[in-house]
Amino acid sequence: MADTTTAPSARRTELLELAYSYVRRNGLTDLSLRPLAAEIGSSPRVLLFLFGSKDGLVRALLARAREEELALMRRLREETPRPSGLSAAGERIWSWLSDPAHRTLLVLWLEAYAHSLVDPTGPWSEFAATTVTDWLDVLADAQPESERDTPGGVARRTAALAVLRGALIDLLATGDRPRTTAAVHQHLHA
Repeated sequence: MADTTTAPSARRTELLELAYSYVRRNGLTDLSLRPLAAEIGSSPRVLLFLFGSKDGLVRALLARAREEELALMRRLREETPRPSGLSAAGERIWSWLSDPAHRTLLVLWLEAYAHSLVDPTGPWSEFAATTVTDWLDVLADAQPESERDTPGGVARRTAALAVLRGALIDLLATGDRPRTTAAVHQHLHA
């Protein structure tokens, strides 16, 4: 089993990036170590050594995907001028979510989110709940401080997140960016 208390080796980091690219193209559902290893120039034994188990590899892949999500959140928090209000934050988030360049990441996110709900003890344990909390925190940052911790403020950002997430799922299913964007904008400015 790989030692997770030390810094990852260069080879582990390299294989993680290659595996991440592979699962963005192929998904996690039917992930098998043998085809993955062949595709990325490794072997199942090396992957097991470096990640401890297939579940360990999946956890590392989900952590890698989360890094991208958290990088977006950091950018939103550090923007100048910072998004003010749920409408502005929601528009910036939707712009990123609906960008075709992020499709493979978001399909992977949705797959992991669903797995987290169906198999809460698997390597994706807590993935969905953590994602909800992360996004609600970003939306809370955009709310006026006087509203942020009120029941109404919590409800408004929860509704905004639900619309963004629902529109994203619809966009991924249909590819209809104009329709889903119009729906998001209508909600954000209602």
